[in-house]
Amino acid sequence: MSARTRGPAIRVRPPRELRRQRRHRGHACWDHLVAAPLWPLHGANLGTLLRTCDAVGACMAVPRFPWVPDALERGNTLRRPACVHWVNDPPGWLERQREAGSRIVGVELADEAVRLADLPAARVRTVAVLGHEQTGIPAEALDLLDLAVEIPMVGSGSSLNVAVAGSLVLYKLAGLL
Repeated sequence: MSARTRGPAIRVRPPRELRRQRRHRGHACWDHLVAAPLWPLHGANLGTLLRTCDAVGACMAVPRFPWVPDALERGNTLRRPACVHWVNDPPGWLERQREAGSRIVGVELADEAVRLADLPAARVRTVAVLGHEQTGIPAEALDLLDLAVEIPMVGSGSSLNVAVAGSLVLYKLAGLL
């Protein structure tokens, strides 16, 4: 039988092998990549984004809205605590991160935005800022961005939800895409 008629020779790796190939320790908090959905609209998106943070070795910074802890708890399907940090004043927190040397990258439709495909992997500590799904990143935070990244779309919508957009950008910043 030829290779054509047999079908592809794809080997699915078992979970035990996958675990051996992944990092053996948790990431150092705040060391490289931080997802910052600082103006969330839907709790389900936070749980999904939290899972992506684990996958790429990132932390997540979230606002102290009353409903956020429950949303994170429901969304955390990991078997260990996630790396979550609480932010009281999003613009002030972003300003302090920038002053400390972090690169602030916002996911936003802007004239100066870089297309997702052209976004380089993070080489310094980077905060990926995600805005409100309907109104985007507030004006007072836009001035704190070092770079805006745009996710091109060909459909009729103007944006993706926070979990999907954040996941795409985090994978690109982590150098995994």
